[in-house]
Amino acid sequence: MSTILFECEYRGRRYAGLGMPVPGESTTLYAVSDGQLRAALVAGQGPEALAAAVTAVTETVTVTAGDPELRFLPPLLPTETNDALLTGFMGTHRSKFPEPPAPDEEFNAPNWLIKGFGSWLRVRGEELTVPAQAVALLEEPEVALVFVNDEEGYPRYAGYSFGNDLNDIGLHQRNPWGWTPYAKLCDTSMTPWLFLGEPPRTVTGTITIERDGEPAWQGDFSCGGDAVFHRVADMVNNLFSYPAMRRPGLVNYLLLGSDKASWHAGYRIADGDRIVIDVASHGVELANTVRFAEPLADVIGPVAVPEPASV
Repeated sequence: MSTILFECEYRGRRYAGLGMPVPGESTTLYAVSDGQLRAALVAGQGPEALAAAVTAVTETVTVTAGDPELRFLPPLLPTETNDALLTGFMGTHRSKFPEPPAPDEEFNAPNWLIKGFGSWLRVRGEELTVPAQAVALLEEPEVALVFVNDEEGYPRYAGYSFGNDLNDIGLHQRNPWGWTPYAKLCDTSMTPWLFLGEPPRTVTGTITIERDGEPAWQGDFSCGGDAVFHRVADMVNNLFSYPAMRRPGLVNYLLLGSDKASWHAGYRIADGDRIVIDVASHGVELANTVRFAEPLADVIGPVAVPEPASV
């Protein structure tokens, strides 16, 4: 298993750590500034520079995992500049294609979407807010690749994490070619754990949706390179061929897509349901409660139609 790195906030300061803290046990945090690890990645030109940058820090503090003052952050999130973008690919899994691609098959880029800014990400325990008018929701456990653009705009790969790309598949189904951007305007959660290794080939786990504290639906999932129809390197290289994705300093979170889940099995997520994604293959769990937003009053009133001019 790859080395795991995380960042967090504790008593008003930003820290980093290595490994995955065990609840109830002590863990060492290393004081860092916002951007310090991203700069180390760019200078070292690879994930291996991140672990070295953490252990080089001399100011440390020991805390107990589960301390209420400890708040974990999405991997390498810029909290001061909000210079991060969360995007993803659609329709990537092999189960959605009649047959696997031939080794020499020409690359045909999958659909791509923008979820929002990095600051829109949520972590374990935080609510996932969806529109009041959501039609039918779908959880999507996915691999998230993390990149940081250097000062020349070249994307430096940092590692991978896992996310839940919650979306309104019911709205998407009503107009797949036009309303998908609206359907994706639901909060996305991500684990704070950054795995400092190559994109994973095999990821497996279980989704459990709880209602009123009890399991209401459960199903297995798989993601990662072996589950994806398209070649991951092709998807990444094609996306970064667009200069807009290569703004210097930008952090890019790329979701690689998801397979079928609860909606396809006939389950309908309701307000207050808790989605638990157990990434068993990597010892990671992501749990969030879904919350429907309150309806919004009209921002502007009806536009008055002017009377036709008299002749």
